[in-house]
Amino acid sequence: MLLGKPEGRCLKDNEWRNKRVPVVLHKIEEFNRSLSAWFEWVGLAALLIMMFITCIDVIGAKLFLKPVFGSIDIVMLSQLVAISFGLAFSLLLGRHVQVEFFVPRLPRRAQAVTDSIVFLLGLILFILVIWRLCAYGYSLQTGEEVTATARIPLAPFAYGIALACIPVCMVFFLEFINSLIRLVEK
Repeated sequence: MLLGKPEGRCLKDNEWRNKRVPVVLHKIEEFNRSLSAWFEWVGLAALLIMMFITCIDVIGAKLFLKPVFGSIDIVMLSQLVAISFGLAFSLLLGRHVQVEFFVPRLPRRAQAVTDSIVFLLGLILFILVIWRLCAYGYSLQTGEEVTATARIPLAPFAYGIALACIPVCMVFFLEFINSLIRLVEK
């Protein structure tokens, strides 16, 4: 289901109550779902802009010999926005690449340990990504870096990608807590 309530690996409403997880974690997950859904709309808008600019550019270049000025820059930046802002929702839906060859054959406790390690590493990775994107955005901002043809400032896009990675961190955090709960309950 696209743009609906995620049916991924996150806990459902009744599972939160059954596992006696603090209400705060449930509120964080609900907030993250709604934030990720809004971010998906931003990514969808960027995808539509990318399609619109490409169509107008091709028609303008072929029929009127007037391509859209800076179309390559606009499409490039739209791709960044579309991918980064759609990342968290696709992770919530479970539409990411996951190799399940060895882990499902392990006992449940070993699966919970493996999940805990993987989700903790994912959380650490995306925290580092956010940190480095903010540093890179500051570098772009102080250097007044812009795109080649349209002269669009690049710093807001680095900051935007960092912002789009925050819900991803929240997903990994919640999944890490969930795997710890499964580890303790077994």
